[in-house]
Amino acid sequence: SGSNCSLVGAIAFGICAACGAGRRTRVIVSLVALAGFVVLVTPEASVIRAGAMSTIALLALLTGRRGAGVAVLSLAVTVLVAADPWLATSYGFLLSASATGALLLLAEPLATGLNRWMPRALALGIAVPLAAQLVCGPIIVLFAPQVSLYGVVANMIAGPAAPAATVLGLAACLVQAIPPLALGLASLAWLPSAWVAQTAETFAALPAAGLGWHEGWLGFLALTAIGACVVVAITGAPRRLPAAARRWILRSSVAVLALVVGAGGGTVALTSVVGPLTAPRDWSIALCDVGQGDAILLRSAGRTAIVDTGPDVDALERCLTRLGVDEIDVAFLTHFDADHVTGVPALAGRVRTIVHGPYESEDDLSDARGVSGDVREGYAGMHGALGDATWRILWPARDTRAFAPGNDTSLVVEVTGGAVPRTLLLGDLGEDAQRLLWGSGRVMGTYDVVKVSHHGSRDQSPALYAEIRPLIGLIGVGENDYGHPHPDTLALLAGSGTAVARTDTDGLVLVSAADGLSVWRER
Repeated sequence: SGSNCSLVGAIAFGICAACGAGRRTRVIVSLVALAGFVVLVTPEASVIRAGAMSTIALLALLTGRRGAGVAVLSLAVTVLVAADPWLATSYGFLLSASATGALLLLAEPLATGLNRWMPRALALGIAVPLAAQLVCGPIIVLFAPQVSLYGVVANMIAGPAAPAATVLGLAACLVQAIPPLALGLASLAWLPSAWVAQTAETFAALPAAGLGWHEGWLGFLALTAIGACVVVAITGAPRRLPAAARRWILRSSVAVLALVVGAGGGTVALTSVVGPLTAPRDWSIALCDVGQGDAILLRSAGRTAIVDTGPDVDALERCLTRLGVDEIDVAFLTHFDADHVTGVPALAGRVRTIVHGPYESEDDLSDARGVSGDVREGYAGMHGALGDATWRILWPARDTRAFAPGNDTSLVVEVTGGAVPRTLLLGDLGEDAQRLLWGSGRVMGTYDVVKVSHHGSRDQSPALYAEIRPLIGLIGVGENDYGHPHPDTLALLAGSGTAVARTDTDGLVLVSAADGLSVWRER
């Protein structure tokens, strides 16, 4: 909102006044100080807007005319956009100007309305960040489709530290020629700066810190309408309207807010506190809903493995949090397509060992090595234990040259025993690779569960599925234009007597063998 620029200008003006300088001298010195501050902090869009507004206000003071805040803002925006029309496309500029307008037009009415239920000081403390968030929120969803649930409270806590950080930091910059003094001032400036930073980090780490919102103009209009309802609920409908119309508008606004708060509260509860309680706890296989990609958890006797991590770090983190998975003993990265490994950073602090398929370059392994110190390449014949269960890699052969690294060299993992249904995870193998896998003799007998290859694409081997005859087929799939899962593949599974569970229609899928083989679907 430009408070830093205003603060610098006010300090310069006040110092000149204390020294007995005339009005013209005060304004000139303030303008020079303001220009230096803009250069110091770099002339970004919000700083330019704030500096221009402060300049116009100072010039108005010089001429003896006290321009209204809205008029000053309007003139500043007009001058800047005329000088650089591209500023009109800058989100930073839009947010800065909108926040200032909100403080000028909405803060006082909101404070007056809130004063009916709380002390004036608290009402004003809430009204200032609330006004800014109501106006800036719809703009933010145009490029970041989420709504901050704690933004008002966080700004109330962090706000008082900002002026101290500005003054002390600026002073430290100005006395750089005297290192001991500069260091001392910088050390003092660290305290309010750390207060602001820690406030942001603390609130960002709280459950459901951001509520997902519809992106684009639909999200903009919806959030604008909700913001208008908030203003009406606090301040009342415009008094120039007839009494009956004011009552109708007020009641409608309150009803809309009640609906939004109820739906939003339910969403937050399901994604944070209540969500984990809605899923069965005796699962042994979990197919996470991560969009167009794979992320499958397997659990036995308190030990957990994951096969692939999907295309979305946040989606995988939500799944792990919901299922209460804090430690992962082994992660299998079947191959290095983005829809299977982009979520690897979500394993940081959780995973011990990573086993991966063939790769093209060392760069493919950078994320894996960033989250685990034990990263090794997998190949047919490698095996290990997972609690009371055992896992075995069936494909590809070590140092194979039959296929280039990619879909057809995906790790194929078999997991059996320890309350885990006999499971075969096929990665993204195509029909030719599946035929060679079947012919290798490593796949023997039937399976309870199969992770259908390549998100249910048409490129499947009927002979392999006829051999393994799975009872349950898991398909990790999201919105896509590839035609996944293909109707022919679904027909192939149906012909094998396989019940299909897919994330695009079922959401999170959990398989349990605790009391016979059962499947739980989120939707």
